Amino acid sequence: MKWFTNLFGRKPELSPEQESRLAAWQALPAIGPGAELESARFVVVDVETSGLILARDHLIAIGAVAVKDGRIVVGDSFEVVLQQQTASGKENILIHGIGGSAQTGGMPPQEALLAFLSYLGKDPLVAFHVMFDETMIRRAMRQFLGFDFRHPWLDLAYAVPALNPEQSRKRRALDDWQNHFRIQNYARHNALADAHSTAQLFLVALRQARQQRITRYKGLMELEKAQRWVNWEG
Repeated sequence: MKWFTNLFGRKPELSPEQESRLAAWQALPAIGPGAELESARFVVVDVETSGLILARDHLIAIGAVAVKDGRIVVGDSFEVVLQQQTASGKENILIHGIGGSAQTGGMPPQEALLAFLSYLGKDPLVAFHVMFDETMIRRAMRQFLGFDFRHPWLDLAYAVPALNPEQSRKRRALDDWQNHFRIQNYARHNALADAHSTAQLFLVALRQARQQRITRYKGLMELEKAQRWVNWEG
């Protein structure tokens, strides 16, 4: 498969139509830090991968849910499995439930990633522990589309503790916070289900931000940055 050759350093080959779609996405206006939390669209994302080692594992699936006007937008979601040359190992499949035939029969990676960009637009991304999701998506973008995907992200792993300092030492993992706020997940380790439950946690963060008179995206980014310093110094 042509798309697999760029594992060995070759520049990915895009059709003129794919080049046009990528250029159109790149030309979209960026959403600035002054965006109002009440009206901006945020995309909460989760990924499934071949493993947890950033240096060697790769992207298998993306799930995403939109949050706008302070609510999860029913029907505004995204899910895709990227076609794999070979399926991941049995132990890995037992975690995310994406079988071998689903992996090898997925959407060609270039098309899958272009579809994700079309869904995303230039709206901010939200995740819990952004580094993993961002690394996997950026690597796939570079490998299959040939560009460096740099995009604004909000990391709930820092923003939520910043909004709940009295709970921050007792709760670290996503499951800890979701249990604390009684958020249910209908299918753990499914990318779309995990994105949906993370979106529910984001709604909690938005409600708490309003209570602290934080009304713009910039305010949440500043909270996240401050909490990173707290964690680093601690």
